[in-house]
Amino acid sequence: MTETSQTLQLPSHESAIALAGVAEENLKFLSRHTGANLVLRGQELSIYGPEKPVERVVKVLRSLQPYWQEAKTISRPDLMTAFQALDTGRMDEYQDLQKSVLARTRRGEVVRAKTFRQKQYIKAIQKHDVTFCIGPAGTGKTFLAAVLAVRALLNDECERLILTRPAVEAGEKLGFLPGDLQQKVNPFLRPLYDALYEFIDPQRIPDLMERGQIEVAPLAYMRGRTLTNAFVIVDEAQNTTPAQLKMVLTRLGFGSKMVVTGDITQTDLPRHQASGLVVATNILKSVEGIAFCHFSQADVVRHPLVQKIVEAYEKFES
Repeated sequence: MTETSQTLQLPSHESAIALAGVAEENLKFLSRHTGANLVLRGQELSIYGPEKPVERVVKVLRSLQPYWQEAKTISRPDLMTAFQALDTGRMDEYQDLQKSVLARTRRGEVVRAKTFRQKQYIKAIQKHDVTFCIGPAGTGKTFLAAVLAVRALLNDECERLILTRPAVEAGEKLGFLPGDLQQKVNPFLRPLYDALYEFIDPQRIPDLMERGQIEVAPLAYMRGRTLTNAFVIVDEAQNTTPAQLKMVLTRLGFGSKMVVTGDITQTDLPRHQASGLVVATNILKSVEGIAFCHFSQADVVRHPLVQKIVEAYEKFES
């Protein structure tokens, strides 16, 4: 087998850190994934080993140049998507994915799709009035929906932004929590507030909520309403009963969009209770006008350990 080596000169110390990852996790992944050896000394990256693995690594690193050249953090999904693009002849599409900016946070950070499935999810939301997204924790299901929702609100594409989720969590009862009903459910709605704070000044949110432009509420508050000209996000839908999810789906009014997200592997309902998300998927999967997107552990964009945890649970449960 022919041995070869190539050297990649990085433009700065920061770009070397961005490419290598924490504790050189990215370089270790590339080595495990291809069989090539990677050694970083300062700003010089040496790649050596069998010819084909080395060429494969170099092509992937070149495709990621728009990120490491600007010292932008490179995540595991970035690497896996680059390999997927290389193996399926979708490098042009991957370059478009890199250039496509969905929004910027208040701190100026760029928000974009990191995987092909995330890009499909964004397109599905833009094209359909009802979109389901099912997948493990950390895949951006709620966050990307919130980005599109906030953008629609700020661009006057909708009149209201409604974020809702069932007030159900593992082993906890609302009656044991202090305060009135709103204070009891606020801890369950915190992830939705966190997504809003990324794009809207927290000091503005109370005013927008008082005017009814933003509503963050438990699912029970949706009963008997018609949600018109609104962008509705139903989060943690795996913890709805079939009746609850049917109720909120039938609240949809004219000029509205609804995104339903959940992870069917993390249901906190009683053991005998069917998940509304699972039931709705089976009932509505062939209904025209409704989109279904499915994420896997390859789409996890949180800490690299989250991906490993999801993968380990998937293996155990299968």
